[in-house]
Amino acid sequence: MARLGVNDIMEYCTAVPVPERHYRELCELFSSIDTSKEADLLLKDLLTPQEMESLAERWQLVQLLAQGISQREIAEKLNVSISKVTRGSRVLQYGTGGFMHFLRKLKKAVSETEKG
Repeated sequence: MARLGVNDIMEYCTAVPVPERHYRELCELFSSIDTSKEADLLLKDLLTPQEMESLAERWQLVQLLAQGISQREIAEKLNVSISKVTRGSRVLQYGTGGFMHFLRKLKKAVSETEKG
């Protein structure tokens, strides 16, 4: 499967809270990652431990939502608030489609109701 380019990534974005040039450079940085090892190196330098935990948690709950697991079950399983799971659900349903793109690209399980 072809990698997304910077223009493809920018197409997914609607509201960017940083200057566009800075955001574009960040997209270029991420699109240059070729391996999991490179991703690991970058993420460890780029994010604080708390930011890493938050991103990892969001990705876990999105995967569980995509499998059709109830929000309450996810909140219990990940030991997070139901409101955090609900926010993730809204992004999965009404966001740009980025999560679904990567769930499919990585061949993660997606329930029939989430396939839309």
